[in-house]
Amino acid sequence: MARISDETRRDNKTAIRHVMERLLAGDVPPGAKCDIKTLAAQAGVARTGFYPKKNRDGSPRPGPYQRLAEEFERRLTELRETGVIPDPRAAQIKRLKEQVSGLKERLAARDVQIDGLTDFRERALSQIAAQRMEIERLRDVLASPSNVRALPIAATRSPG
Repeated sequence: MARISDETRRDNKTAIRHVMERLLAGDVPPGAKCDIKTLAAQAGVARTGFYPKKNRDGSPRPGPYQRLAEEFERRLTELRETGVIPDPRAAQIKRLKEQVSGLKERLAARDVQIDGLTDFRERALSQIAAQRMEIERLRDVLASPSNVRALPIAATRSPG
């Protein structure tokens, strides 16, 4: 791989810093995330420049833009810790998760309410059935011949 000139490296760092500020401000392109991959793509540099390299002897050396990647990750973490989510997708996911959690709680409360109403309905139907059976029994007793006679209804006199 060919080495890049110091001027190109400076230009790339400037572009990376510019894109970093945009991403951290919440200006994330549609379909992208606020991450190193998007940072590299928007700055027009290879993503591999953000990660450590190895010398021929196997010893590690920092990638040309590794410090910028570490700064980006640190600032992104600080924003998240303060409650700011620069990535609109991540913010939407967080909001939707909270909404789903709230809906699950409401659903559980409704299930409890429905169970209570179902029990009440069953008790009420049972009581109505028992009352109907008692009414039918009393009608049968009244209709059957017995030594009990119905008393005539007394006429009410109006005062006059």
